[in-house]
Amino acid sequence: MPKRFGAGRFQFEVVEGWPQVEIKGVAADVAVDSAGRAYVGVRNIPLGGGVGNILPGVGQVLVLNPDGSYHSDWGNIFSSPHGIWINGNDEVFVCDTGLHTVTKHAPSGEVLMRLGTPGAPGKPGEPFNMPTSARQAPNGDLFVSDGYGQNRIHRFTANGEHVLSWGKGDPVFIQRFRGEPITGTPGTGPGEFNLPHNVTVAADSRVYVLDRENKRWQVFSTDGEYLSEAGNMTSPCDIAIDAEGTFFIVGGSAVDIRTAEGEQLGRWGEKGNEPGQFANGPHGCWIDAEGSLYIGEVGGNNRLQKFRRV
Repeated sequence: MPKRFGAGRFQFEVVEGWPQVEIKGVAADVAVDSAGRAYVGVRNIPLGGGVGNILPGVGQVLVLNPDGSYHSDWGNIFSSPHGIWINGNDEVFVCDTGLHTVTKHAPSGEVLMRLGTPGAPGKPGEPFNMPTSARQAPNGDLFVSDGYGQNRIHRFTANGEHVLSWGKGDPVFIQRFRGEPITGTPGTGPGEFNLPHNVTVAADSRVYVLDRENKRWQVFSTDGEYLSEAGNMTSPCDIAIDAEGTFFIVGGSAVDIRTAEGEQLGRWGEKGNEPGQFANGPHGCWIDAEGSLYIGEVGGNNRLQKFRRV
């Protein structure tokens, strides 16, 4: 009998042999469209080898068939893809930390909208400086977490018109990452951030922000009003919500399962190189229409797994 992973009633089996192709780089994030195709944001292997990171480089979006075989790729049009998300119309949103952009694509890769100036960070407090994720609200508005270069959340209309921004805290994480002197103070209070790594808008339009270095999420209205928070999270990186409204949060070396109010329902994850284990750090996730959970890891190349709900 295949080994199971999970907690409580949330049980999964790893789909061994998926994907069928080598991910030649870091699978930073993954999203699945209505046809079951998986779109993988890949930080390509740097020139000379190694593991791709959030700094400028050469990256791509790789598209896999439902069985994990190669479907297509969009070429080397990205720098360091970080967050990838697909809406109900199968439009694909990509946040690129290297280019300082958010782009919307057709499934073919055609660019339908671009926010930000490629290669040029925005002014302090304005879009974008190494954005981390982008999600649409039920009304079509787009929310972007601008997490590495500054601690901000931005809201746009569906057509890309900037509506508002909020958040406080100096970008100390990126200073530390680059080996620079720490000159600021991280935000720790309500409405402040220390690396907003993901933004997710639930069906009720509440805005969830994974405040990674503070090991919590904060919840806001669409107007940026602070509502609540939940802590005791392990470096939370990404959120996937299942059909029942249960939140699956990946980060650290685990999958954290929570209600919408933040109550923990379970946590699971094993360190290791075997199928179903995490060799590095779970970073991006998605739940498809069948309830299967996809997880991409950073810190190593060719780390993408699919877990079937049982």
